Amino acid sequence: MLIGFLLVAGMTALLTTATVPYVQLEPGPTYDTLGQDDDKRDVIEITGADTSTSEGELRFVTVGVQPRLTLLEALVGWWRDEDAVVPRELVYPPDQTEEQVEERNAEDFANSQSAAEIAAMDYLDKPMVVKVDVVPDDSPANGKLLPEDVIISIDGVPITSDDQLLELIRSKPVGSTVSMGITRSGTPQTVSVTTFAGEDGASRIGFRPKIGWDPIVLDIPIEGIGGPSAGLMLSLGIIDKLDPQDLTGGHVIAGTGTIDRAGAVGEIGGVPQKLVGAKEAGATYFLTPRGNCAEAVANAPAGLTLVQVSTLPEAISALAAIRSGDQPTLCPGA
Repeated sequence: MLIGFLLVAGMTALLTTATVPYVQLEPGPTYDTLGQDDDKRDVIEITGADTSTSEGELRFVTVGVQPRLTLLEALVGWWRDEDAVVPRELVYPPDQTEEQVEERNAEDFANSQSAAEIAAMDYLDKPMVVKVDVVPDDSPANGKLLPEDVIISIDGVPITSDDQLLELIRSKPVGSTVSMGITRSGTPQTVSVTTFAGEDGASRIGFRPKIGWDPIVLDIPIEGIGGPSAGLMLSLGIIDKLDPQDLTGGHVIAGTGTIDRAGAVGEIGGVPQKLVGAKEAGATYFLTPRGNCAEAVANAPAGLTLVQVSTLPEAISALAAIRSGDQPTLCPGA
C-alpha cells in the first residue's frame, strides 16, 4: 500500500508540475468596434466629423495563448473542443523570445490598423493627406519641416499618398534640391530640402511621414491586442461610425480577417477558437475570409451563420443583405 501511495503521489506531482513543450490556444476576448473597451474608451475614436450610432454590434475576435502548460493542463486542453494544444514552436519560434513574438504581434496589429483605416476611408471617398510626423535633429529637413506640416507637392507633383511620396523622393538623385509644397497651420508655403543617401543608397529627405484625412482624425487606442486579424472588422467599424446608415441592422455580427489598403480580405489562424468567442459574445453572423471557410464550417457552433467575404465591398454587401433579411453569400457547406 505504501509503495502504491508513493507511486500515485509521484504521478500526481508529475501531472501537475511537469511542463510540456506545448501551448494552448483558447477563445480570447471580443471587442465591439462600435462600442467601448473595458476602460470605457471608444474602441474607435473619431474627431473632426459627425458620427452615428448603431443598434447592433460589429465585433472582432481574438485568440488567447496560454504559454506554459503542465502535463495535466495539456491533457485537459486536448480533451476540450474549444481549445487547441499545439507545439510551442508554432507560436514561439525557437530563435525568438516571447517578448520578440509579442513585439511582432503588436507591430502586426498596428500595421493592420493602418491598412484598415486606409481601406475604410478610401471606401468612403475621403481624400488622404500626408503629414510630417517626426523630423530627427540631425536631418537636413530639421528646421525646414515641422511636425503636422501637410505635404502638398514634391517639385510641383501633387501628393496623394504616402507611397507616392516615398516613390517620388527615391526617384531624385542623391544630393539634389527638392522643392516641397506644404501647408503649415493652414498657410501654404514652399521649402527646399537637399536629399541624402539612406542605408539602401536611395534618396531620403529625413522625416517620418504619417497619413491623415483632414479634418477627420482616427484613433484606435485599444491595447494588448496582437496580430493582423482584426483588420476587416476595424474597417467596418470606421465606415459604420462615419456613415449615417446603421450597417448592423440591430444584429450582433462578429468576424475576422486581415485587410490590405485596397480592401482585400485575407485568411487568418485560430478559427475554431474565434468562432467560440463570437458565439459566446452573442453573435449570430460571422464574417469569414474565403480561405478560412472550410475550417470554419468544420468547427461552426450551432446558431452561428458563416458568411463568406473576400473584400471590404463584399462585406458591406453582406451586411446589407443581412439588414434586409436576404441571404448573404455563405461559406460553402454552411
